[in-house]
Amino acid sequence: MLWLPAAHGPIQSRTAVTRCTLIACALWALACDTSPSPAPERPNFVIVFLDDVGYGDLVSYGSQKNSTPRLDRMAREGTRFTSFYAQTVCGPSRGALMTARYPGRVGSGWAVRPDEVTVAEVLGDAGYSTAVIGKWDMSRRRPLEGLLPNDQGFDYFFGTLGANDNGTVTFWRDKQQLETTDDMGSLTKLYTDEAIGFLRQQQKGEPFFLYLSHTMLHVVIGASEEFVGTTEGDLYGDALAELDYHTGRVLDELEALGLAEDTYVLLTSDNGPWSQPARVERYFESHGGHLATGDSGGLRGAKGSSWEGGVRVPAIVWGPGRVPTGRESDAIVSTLDVMPTFAALADISPPADLTLDGVDQSALWRGSDDSGARDRFHYFVRMELHAVRRGRWKLAMPRERFHGYAPDVRAVDQPQLYDLHADVGETTDVASQNPEIVAELRALYDEMRAESADWAPWEP
Repeated sequence: MLWLPAAHGPIQSRTAVTRCTLIACALWALACDTSPSPAPERPNFVIVFLDDVGYGDLVSYGSQKNSTPRLDRMAREGTRFTSFYAQTVCGPSRGALMTARYPGRVGSGWAVRPDEVTVAEVLGDAGYSTAVIGKWDMSRRRPLEGLLPNDQGFDYFFGTLGANDNGTVTFWRDKQQLETTDDMGSLTKLYTDEAIGFLRQQQKGEPFFLYLSHTMLHVVIGASEEFVGTTEGDLYGDALAELDYHTGRVLDELEALGLAEDTYVLLTSDNGPWSQPARVERYFESHGGHLATGDSGGLRGAKGSSWEGGVRVPAIVWGPGRVPTGRESDAIVSTLDVMPTFAALADISPPADLTLDGVDQSALWRGSDDSGARDRFHYFVRMELHAVRRGRWKLAMPRERFHGYAPDVRAVDQPQLYDLHADVGETTDVASQNPEIVAELRALYDEMRAESADWAPWEP
C-alpha cells in the first residue's frame, strides 16, 4: 500500500489535475522501487523418527494391544498414509531420509559420504535453523570428521552417534562427547526435553527444521518408571506408550508457542519391526536386553526384509490449517520424498545437479492432489535390488543378499507378482495370470538394476 501525506488536506478536495498528478507520481514511485520484495513465509518442519516401530503397532493402524492416543489423535487431525516406505534397516534408512537418494547412491550402509547434500543443508542455505536430536547413525557410529551432524548441515546436535545394540549409549552435544548411560528408559523423555528446549528458542517467523530421531524401540528397549507396567503390550507396549506421550508434548508445545499453524510434522519409522527367530532371541538374552516384539500388522516379513513388513511403515503428517484432517491416503510415498517435498513447501529448490530418487509430494500433503507424485518404489537390500512396485503391483525377483536377522528369506527362484491392493500380505503369486504386467515391471527392474550396477560400497 502507498501512503500519501495529507498536509494540504484530503485528496478528495483537490482538482482532477492534482489527483492525476499524484496518481502518476505514485505509479512512477512503484515502478522505480528497487527494494527487495518480502520473502514468502516459509513453514517450519519437524520429523519425529521412530525406531523399529512396525506397521501394525499404532492403534490407528490396527493394534489391539498397544496404547497410542496422541498418535491416533495426530492421525485424526492430519493425514495417515498406508503405503509409506522407508528402507530395510536403520542406518541406510536415515541416509535415504536425509538425502532423498537410495542408500546405494550415498554409501550403502551406516555412513553417508561427506559430499552428499542433506535436507538440513538445503533448508539451512535458505535461512532455516536446524537441529537433530537423538540417534544419528550416519557416521559408522563413530565421531568421524566430515560425517557428523554439524558437518552435514545441522546447527545443533544432541544425541548418540549410533544405536543401543549393547545396551548403552554415549551422548554428544555437537562435537563434544558427554557421558555414557545404560538407562534406556530415560532416553525418550531426555530427547523430547531437548527438542522442546530447541523449539522454545525459535522466534516466530524465523523458520526451523527439527529432526527428532528416537532410539526407541530399537533392540534393548526401556521405559521410565512412569510407564513401566501401564499397558497390555508388555515392556514394548510401555515404551511405545511413552513415545506416544512425549510426541504429544511436542505437538502441545508447538501449539503453546503459536507455531503449530506454521509447521508441518511428519511422524514415521525407519523400518519394520524386529522379528523373533531364535538367533535374535539369543542375541537379546546375551546382552541382557528385552526383545522388541513389534507388529507388522499382517504384512509379510519384518526388519531387514524386502517384503512389505520390512519397509512399509506407519506415517502421519500433521499441520493445522495446512494438512487435511481425518484423511487416509494409499498413495505411494517414501522417506526419499522428504527433501523435495520440504523444498517445495518452502519455495526453494533441491540440488539440481544430483540424481534424486525422491519426488515432490507437496500437493499430496496439502490435499490439492490425492494420487501423489510417485508411481513406483524400488526395494533394495545390501545394494541388491530385490523388487519393484508400480501402482498396485509388486514384482519380487530372485535375490541372494539378506540381513541375517530378516525373517522369511525363502528363495525366490523366479519372478513373483503380488497385487498389493487385493493381497497386501503377499500370500498369492499371480505372475502366471498376468504376464504383461510381469514384463512391464521386469523392464523397470532391469532399468534400475543396470543403473545401480555402478554403485559401490563406501568406507570412510
